[in-house]
Amino acid sequence: MSQSLQKVTKDVYKAAALDPQKGLCCTTSPVWKLPELEIPAKMLEMNYGCGSTVHPRDLSEGSKVLYVGVGGGMELLQFAYFSRKPHSIIGIDPVAEMVEVCRQNLQGAEELNPWFQNDWIDLRLGDALSLPVEDESIDVAAQNCLFNIFYVEDLKRALGEMFRVLKPQGRLLLSDPICESGMPENLCQDERLRALCLSGALPLNQYIDLITDTGFGTVEIRARRPYRVLDPQHYATDRLIFIESVEVCAIKDPMPEDGPCVFSGKTAIYFGDQDSFDDQKGHLLAQGHPMAICDKTAGALSGLGRDDIFISESSYSYDGGGCC
Repeated sequence: MSQSLQKVTKDVYKAAALDPQKGLCCTTSPVWKLPELEIPAKMLEMNYGCGSTVHPRDLSEGSKVLYVGVGGGMELLQFAYFSRKPHSIIGIDPVAEMVEVCRQNLQGAEELNPWFQNDWIDLRLGDALSLPVEDESIDVAAQNCLFNIFYVEDLKRALGEMFRVLKPQGRLLLSDPICESGMPENLCQDERLRALCLSGALPLNQYIDLITDTGFGTVEIRARRPYRVLDPQHYATDRLIFIESVEVCAIKDPMPEDGPCVFSGKTAIYFGDQDSFDDQKGHLLAQGHPMAICDKTAGALSGLGRDDIFISESSYSYDGGGCC
């Protein structure tokens, strides 16, 4: 990261730590409503995210979790709700003031939540481009509305660092803005807009390609939502720029010989005369039963030219199971 972008970003989030600004750069992320989970008011005010990275299905007993870009600590607390083990969660942030305020917020959370203990979370000052974490030591790594700040070369490096620290079959959970129309170069180079999670948004396909190029063999697109609009009245643009947010899970599976499996919410339904259809490539479609399929399988089935298999469009709301 350039020194100027690094300084601007640190200044923005130092100010956001010292003077919490609700919705500073993003729409607020979902707040889990769970029994006996109370989130301190200040933690809610510092909910600087564009989605959620906390999904119970990604967590198992004893999971070691890494969260990069701690903010006010809300998602750290949510992860702790499911882990409940000492030193099971590592939180990393490059802004010392943010780390300290997060620590204070977690102390407040301990007072509100009898089940929660501060020693479950290990807060560290560190950088996403050089994580202070051992190789293959993490089960679940997460970041929310941070990686979009980076230019592409630094984004590749940040993804590589997450890949390095994850165990085999480990999961990387990401929530970031995307922009299909392309971001004007003048806005891309506006370092404050990048720091505010606005002008670093990439098209979804490029974003996914960067993830799979890092080595992740399976990618799940779990949610895609409207996020923000940059309009000519308030920004240096001559057109309306629509930005969405996307939630993604990338799994450190071995890379298949024929390329990664990307699930964007496509479904196949066989409606022929037989009980099932077997494509001889490991995919058995039972008659009349929808099966979630990756985009690669969707392309292969469509290429068969059959008139008894329906392939849906991408819903961008994949919920597990399916062909791979």
